[in-house]
Amino acid sequence: MIIQTGMRTDIPAFYSEWFVNRIKEGFVLVRNPYNPSQVSRYSLSPDVVDLIGFCTKNPAPMLPHMDILKGYGQYWFVTITPYGKDIEPNVPDKMKVMEDFKKLSDIVGVDSMGWRYDPILVDEEHPVDWHIAEFGKMAETLSGYTNTCVISFIDLYSKGRRNFPEAREVCNKDRLRIGKAFIEIAQGYDITIKPCAEGKKLEPYGADCSGCMTVKTYEKALHANLDVPRRGTNQRNGECACLLGTDIGAYDTCGHLCRYCYANVHTDLVRENMRRHDPKSPFLIGSEQPGDVIHEAAQKSWVDHQLRLEFV
Repeated sequence: MIIQTGMRTDIPAFYSEWFVNRIKEGFVLVRNPYNPSQVSRYSLSPDVVDLIGFCTKNPAPMLPHMDILKGYGQYWFVTITPYGKDIEPNVPDKMKVMEDFKKLSDIVGVDSMGWRYDPILVDEEHPVDWHIAEFGKMAETLSGYTNTCVISFIDLYSKGRRNFPEAREVCNKDRLRIGKAFIEIAQGYDITIKPCAEGKKLEPYGADCSGCMTVKTYEKALHANLDVPRRGTNQRNGECACLLGTDIGAYDTCGHLCRYCYANVHTDLVRENMRRHDPKSPFLIGSEQPGDVIHEAAQKSWVDHQLRLEFV
């Protein structure tokens, strides 16, 4: 099975000690975000966890601990954008993150690395030409360390509207211009552009619109076939085929405090939750509470060991 760590928060950036402790102890307890008294206990044994998926803006805190992950398949999406502190207040400088990206790629391999340049927002400070120029410089730096770049345009969820009221949707004309330019630049560096939940408008120009966190993505990282049950998939409004379930994170816990973030409601709540974090707890935030109902998640390996014959 696949364990996700990054759809609700950034575990490598802020909770690496906790994550290492969870790997050592072999299990994690995860609250249902919509029914907090319902708790799932997931085994983290490599016997049942085929791959761990990471999404982070700062992999550096995990780099000293990579030996502990040797028994697992891994896929790392690292988000690197050229925005400043006015939009991403606590994200490290992009040059530092790109150097750490390259170190990580040297450890886990290019097939286990994806670069995310998202969300793309367009305004007076960040016009279309600026994005194209910045993307070109970053693609050159990351060339040879990944073959994938995921892009998406800003979605104005309710949380984003509250924390970033001046943000605006990117018009179709600008989306097409940026997408086409990114595809052309990326092709020169052997990088495939994968739009995230953006439909298939960029497919005729060379984009791979099949999804970013797909079964095929993970099979390529594992160099193995996966037999994924239907309940293991989680498609968003039919827009992608990404495998999004079984996330061990928690909302309102990401200290980057990016203004466009869909996972944080309010800065004060994030800070309060981070104060409640105990690296030794099986829960990311807090501990077991009266009334908690803990159930063992059904888990098994999805690696398909069946021998396949190829006929010419």
